[in-house]
Amino acid sequence: MIKLKLVVFLIFLSINAFSQQKVTGKISDENNIDLAAVTVINITTDQKVYTNSSGEFAIDASANDELRFIRANYERASRKVLTNGANPFLFVTLIRIAEEIEEVKVAKITGDLGKDSKAVAKIDRGAIVEQAVGLPQPVGKMREKPAEVKQVLIPILLGSLDVQGAYNLISGKARRQKRQYKYDDLQQHILWVRNRVDPEYFTKMGIPEERISEFIEFSFLENPQIRTYVKAKNLSGVLLRMEEIIPKYIGRLKKSKS
Repeated sequence: MIKLKLVVFLIFLSINAFSQQKVTGKISDENNIDLAAVTVINITTDQKVYTNSSGEFAIDASANDELRFIRANYERASRKVLTNGANPFLFVTLIRIAEEIEEVKVAKITGDLGKDSKAVAKIDRGAIVEQAVGLPQPVGKMREKPAEVKQVLIPILLGSLDVQGAYNLISGKARRQKRQYKYDDLQQHILWVRNRVDPEYFTKMGIPEERISEFIEFSFLENPQIRTYVKAKNLSGVLLRMEEIIPKYIGRLKKSKS
């Protein structure tokens, strides 16, 4: 009886293994841009994989298993696979979630030409004044610009002195500002990657979860071009070049432990 049960169990395992197939596919957005680090989950088996830098994935599945595709800032998508015995290469499109923008307030029209013209003029005056005075429009981060040597030196040669700029240079404030801004930008770029990539994407490649941020910073130093891709918000480009650096980082980790 025990031998019979064992035989039945082995037959069941072999049938189940035979029924499973490798499902492959590619994920992109509505603009046909490849999406890296998309989480692909087989809802039936709870197996999880991630798309590579080209948006491609491969995962085990059986007939009528449901695959779910998840990435931050995109709508979730699902697909039933291996239906009717077919196993086609899947092309999946994820739709970006629309970001809410601040409501634009429109002046109410009363029908009184005098009142309505004044209400509109309040908006127009601000723009006119900014154009006339030449006020710069805020671009990027709003932070004080560190003093430069030429900013102080040139006025001296022309017979004037930028007292505040000279003080900032002499006191070391300008140097501290540059160092702080550089650190802030680095942390922001690391956070940008971490907010868009599941930690398991890195841990499956051998990077301990507590060292993910350290690895990202390491990759920035090894290949400064990666930060260019971060600034361009090109995650696929970021991960493609990070994957090239992973073996070197893991090699260093092994040496430090030995």
